[in-house]
Amino acid sequence: MARVITVAVVDDDRMLLDGLRAWLGGVPELRLVATAATVGELLAAADGHLPYGAGAPGYTAPGIAPPDIAPPDIVLLDLVLRDGSAPTDNIRRLLRTGSRVLMISTVPDRSRIIEAIRAGADGYLTKDHDLPTLVTAIKDLATGRGAHSPELAFACAHDSSPARPRLSPRERQILLDYASGMTLKSAARRAGITVHTAKDYLDRVKAKYQQAGRPTYTKLDLARRVREDHLDGG
Repeated sequence: MARVITVAVVDDDRMLLDGLRAWLGGVPELRLVATAATVGELLAAADGHLPYGAGAPGYTAPGIAPPDIAPPDIVLLDLVLRDGSAPTDNIRRLLRTGSRVLMISTVPDRSRIIEAIRAGADGYLTKDHDLPTLVTAIKDLATGRGAHSPELAFACAHDSSPARPRLSPRERQILLDYASGMTLKSAARRAGITVHTAKDYLDRVKAKYQQAGRPTYTKLDLARRVREDHLDGG
């Protein structure tokens, strides 16, 4: 039996929350465990500091239990909340609990998308996507992948910030193959080059990230940079 993915939503749009309850309630692989108008309310409710009930922060619907002690697998986080909280702060607070974060927004603001991804968000969707797209994104995040979308791909493709190194096609190829789990020898063979040359490309990648202020030393670091910069197609 497949594991049920737990989901929480932070958004101050009551109509959207009602819609998501109805949508996600019909997807057996997903379980909506909490909703809140702010990240603070969600975290306080999860700690048991706020009551659950109709109209209370974190309330979902009759028959749906309050969140378990464990944080939800995925949090859908509205980019701009009425409490004036900074999106990057909201993302980091949620990440510290162990949840993965999928940003949702009404507009595909390129600079804000990049800022959210830099802060650690795992994906970004505009609110005009349909249910299958949202469900796919949630499932991708739950399995450790990023949530790809056209707006995220466009933002990443046009990201010219100093924190994003400019990689040559060959540097990118070696980085993707090596970070995906290949040995350097296998990555070199696939690229049709020597191991020594492949190592040289990888060293250049690490140096570029170092210069960009994002030190990258290990294979895990490299895999993290691939996810952060959505170099694998996101």
